[in-house]
Amino acid sequence: MSAARSDFRSAPYSGGIWHSLNRFLFTLIVLTVLTTIGYRMMPELGKRKEQLARLEELKAKVEKMKQDLVRNEREENALKHDQEYIGLIARDRLDLMKEGETIYRLEGQKPGTR
Repeated sequence: MSAARSDFRSAPYSGGIWHSLNRFLFTLIVLTVLTTIGYRMMPELGKRKEQLARLEELKAKVEKMKQDLVRNEREENALKHDQEYIGLIARDRLDLMKEGETIYRLEGQKPGTR
């Protein structure tokens, strides 16, 4: 009898249809749980994309404001300390020119025209 027992223990267990159904049911439960988690994360992923896009917009805006600040500080410094720059700005606004000076004006593209 001991030989029959050793053959029985070494043979692979085949649980029949119940074993297969249990594995199928377990797989189905896991897939259901993962799908539910995935659907719950979808709105969060959309919000994250929107937030990242908004962050990029704000970074670009901050960079532009930094450039404007540097330009304005440079102009302020020139207005405070550079007499020639002040004269140039005043003559430009009053449409005056020095003797021997030639003025070239470049017209920028006006809004609404192409």
